[in-house]
Amino acid sequence: MFRRKLSALDYHNPAGFNCRDETEFRNFIVWLEDQKIRHYKIEDRGNLRNIHSDDWPKSFEKYMKDVNCPFKIQERQETVDWLLGLAVRLEYGDNADKYKDSTPDGAKNTDNTAKNAEPLINLDVNNPDFKAGVMALANLLQIQRHDDYLVMLKGLPVALEKHILGFDTGDAVLNEAAQILRLLHIEELRELQTKINEAIVAVQAIIADPKTDHRLGKVGR
Repeated sequence: MFRRKLSALDYHNPAGFNCRDETEFRNFIVWLEDQKIRHYKIEDRGNLRNIHSDDWPKSFEKYMKDVNCPFKIQERQETVDWLLGLAVRLEYGDNADKYKDSTPDGAKNTDNTAKNAEPLINLDVNNPDFKAGVMALANLLQIQRHDDYLVMLKGLPVALEKHILGFDTGDAVLNEAAQILRLLHIEELRELQTKINEAIVAVQAIIADPKTDHRLGKVGR
């Protein structure tokens, strides 16, 4: 019943804490005062720290009165819960700046779900690099151009499905990335082939129309 508060306070064993174990309980009270509540000055904590003393229950009872705990020493679970609540409030007060902007896990999960549901929502469609990238992919995939670059981007996965990768990485995202790299590689090969063709044409032009320079004794330009 104390696990959430113990976890919030960074207690070393939140799941296994047993307040009915006398030694564990006394050590816990000392830890709580030393690390979190700090109601007493360090030099005044001696009696509370002496957990093996027969007078420890009296010291603890005095401590409960000093921190204005409304429960009796016999009401152990209620006392522990109240002291934990006090410690959490003090911890928050000491670290208000740290916690004031924190977001509950549920809210974070909701936000992440929303972002994952529409990953393109935060794209800057007016960014020149974005437009250039979309246009390059559109040209590679030979898809119809559109005035709305976001519409073109959303159409890329459909176009990619038409290009067989040749292997499966086991991950849809990696497959899509590999397909894009493959297309870029093909485009580079096409450019290289174009340059080779141009070079061949230039050589053929020289061979087909040689000019003789009698002074040099050479055939060619």
